[in-house]
Amino acid sequence: MAVDFSDNKSIFLQIAEMIENDILRGILREDEQVLSTNEIAKLYNINPNTALKGISVLFADDILYKKRGVGMFVASGAKEKILNKRKKDFSIEYVQPMLREAKAIGVTKNEILKLIIDMGDEDK
Repeated sequence: MAVDFSDNKSIFLQIAEMIENDILRGILREDEQVLSTNEIAKLYNINPNTALKGISVLFADDILYKKRGVGMFVASGAKEKILNKRKKDFSIEYVQPMLREAKAIGVTKNEILKLIIDMGDEDK
């Protein structure tokens, strides 16, 4: 994932998301070392403190762990933790607002399910 400095999302959050995406795609595996904050800073031409803040978010969420004097590594179960977090975020960001709007305009649950199924069929 490229860091988009014009995005409304903070750069440190984009760094954390980039690492999460690499874990989800299998580019980074459990117990594999991630780039150092200095390497990230150099790669994206950002302040090392910004890179550190992104790494720290993942460390606080137990996605990464630290080997003293060596660096940061992908924690055991990191992929599952990321998936669970993203599913929860998806529900909060997309599903709950959709259900509120559907209720406000009188769309039933069955109508919502039909819309989702029909739109899913369009992707085939």
